[in-house]
Amino acid sequence: MNRLLLIPALALVLLPCGCHRVVGTGRSQVNMLSESQEAALGRESFEAATANATIIHAGPNADMVRRVGMRIVRAAGTLYPSNPADHYDWTFVLIKDDIVNAWAAPGGKVAVYSGLLSVTRDEAGLAVVIAHEVAHVLARHSGEQVSQALIMNGAFTIGASALGDMNPASRELVMQAMGAGGHYGVALPYSRLHEAEADEIGLFLAAEACYDPRAAIGVWKRMSALNPKRPPQFLSTHPDPDNRIEELSKLMPGAMAIYDRCGGRN
Repeated sequence: MNRLLLIPALALVLLPCGCHRVVGTGRSQVNMLSESQEAALGRESFEAATANATIIHAGPNADMVRRVGMRIVRAAGTLYPSNPADHYDWTFVLIKDDIVNAWAAPGGKVAVYSGLLSVTRDEAGLAVVIAHEVAHVLARHSGEQVSQALIMNGAFTIGASALGDMNPASRELVMQAMGAGGHYGVALPYSRLHEAEADEIGLFLAAEACYDPRAAIGVWKRMSALNPKRPPQFLSTHPDPDNRIEELSKLMPGAMAIYDRCGGRN
């Protein structure tokens, strides 16, 4: 058998027995990290990312971020009792910065930049974004990404060994092709999958927390308008905004059914 054909097969040897089901979607994922390892990684990354940041501790916007965050967490405990949200050490902070973004570190650390508030506009819009970030934590996407990187690095190591008797120029070309294939064929699609999955889980979390899920459409339309010149989807870590809105629209009836149980309370 050609040695190149052995590379994908040998890479499978690196797969650990760390298969889990993603809360909310049921997708099978490989995660080599324990929840305690993820939490430690999250604390370290959160501290590093906020070390030089100006955190807004008081005021209506800071209060709103914390209030919305904990309301989403309570909703997660109701909607997904098989993965209790109270297992995580939740922290929700507002960072003073014009960046239009929010992010989550594993273990329950969520940061929102003040520049995002002009896009979310109101509490329901903010809830959509925070629910998306909480969904990343519940789905353990960070641990899956670390596991994926370890598996890819192992595959490249095996590939380099299998190509050992090639001439150096040919070997370099093949390794570059493997690297590009891993990035565009595995890493970026997985990143887009995680974003779409967080959209789905987050939409239902926001609805369960009695925030109108329809706010998601407006938020992502305004987000899209901020960056009209974007790369093709296959080159991006995130789904195309138009595709994102289309998928959210398909999920909206289910989210509205949850929201209607709140009696329309915002």
